Amino acid sequence: MKQTLRTLSLLIALLPAWAQAQLGGLHTYEFLNLSPSARITALGGNLITVRDDDANLALGNPAALNEAMHQQLAFNHSFHVAGIAHGYAGYAHHFDKPGLSSHLGVQYVRYGDFMETNELGEEIGTFQAAEYAINLGAGKQVAERLAVGANLKVITSQLERYSSFGLGADVAAMYFDTSSRFVATMVFRNMGRQVSYFRPDNPEPLPFEIQLGVSKRLRYLPFRFSVIYRHLNRWNIRYDDPNAEPALLFIGEEPTEESASSIWFDNFFRHFVFNGEFLIGPKDNFRLRVGYNHFMRRELSVDNFGSLSGFSFGIGFKVNRFRIDYGYRSFHLGGGLNHFSVSTNLQEFRS
Repeated sequence: MKQTLRTLSLLIALLPAWAQAQLGGLHTYEFLNLSPSARITALGGNLITVRDDDANLALGNPAALNEAMHQQLAFNHSFHVAGIAHGYAGYAHHFDKPGLSSHLGVQYVRYGDFMETNELGEEIGTFQAAEYAINLGAGKQVAERLAVGANLKVITSQLERYSSFGLGADVAAMYFDTSSRFVATMVFRNMGRQVSYFRPDNPEPLPFEIQLGVSKRLRYLPFRFSVIYRHLNRWNIRYDDPNAEPALLFIGEEPTEESASSIWFDNFFRHFVFNGEFLIGPKDNFRLRVGYNHFMRRELSVDNFGSLSGFSFGIGFKVNRFRIDYGYRSFHLGGGLNHFSVSTNLQEFRS
């Protein structure tokens, strides 16, 4: 654990060396970063620091694949604003002889129907837009406290008459200490490239990022918290709106400019996702969840208006052979995301 903490401290210290511009509009296939399950949605949209029987975790961290996920089947669907729908379905299987755990899943997002008009604004029809990714991954425990894994993604996107095809991959390593209930994870997500482009000779990069996270389950309280650092490969993830005016908190006060230190700390905390999960019952069959994403709060909140933007909540429980989860993530004053998940283990139907 000491070596892991030293490595974490070194990586954080080196973050300014990767100073680059903010994120907006830089990548294609951004739907790959959408939360696959209601549990992950409730925990701030990211959960790479848990190793249990939830097959949905393998999409974001293939090193989390393990024997407890054997024959786990999961279905997830989320309802976004404006009729946008996103979902993920996955299945995990463990092979005893090579000691390898694998998963297969399909991720999709449908943006709905759009009105098509000509250059005069006259309606001439409708069109649709959707994106899909087939995910195949494997994970293996290579030492007593270390597991590694990788995902391969086949990605397709159809936006009206424009289409694209790409290949992506994730690579991850997870250190877990069951005696101290501590987990540390590093994930290289969305490596790869487009194979065919929306427009000729116009390649667009995938939303590659490096993530680092730690979690700890308390010994005398049924609670586990996680801290996840995103975009380890990129320091500046702020969007500096040239049209934005300094915030006016009270009538009559002069607007104040942000100081260099406040800008630095704001950008620093935008990298973090904080979450916690209460695991109640002898088999953790009832769960309460809460998460906070500072990047989302800063990007989507409205100045001088209070909101829950950036916060997320959820609940999970098991009924007979099925685990049911619900997650809500507040995006903006205008609305949020409702996410539902149902999972089961096929082995229970044979017992």
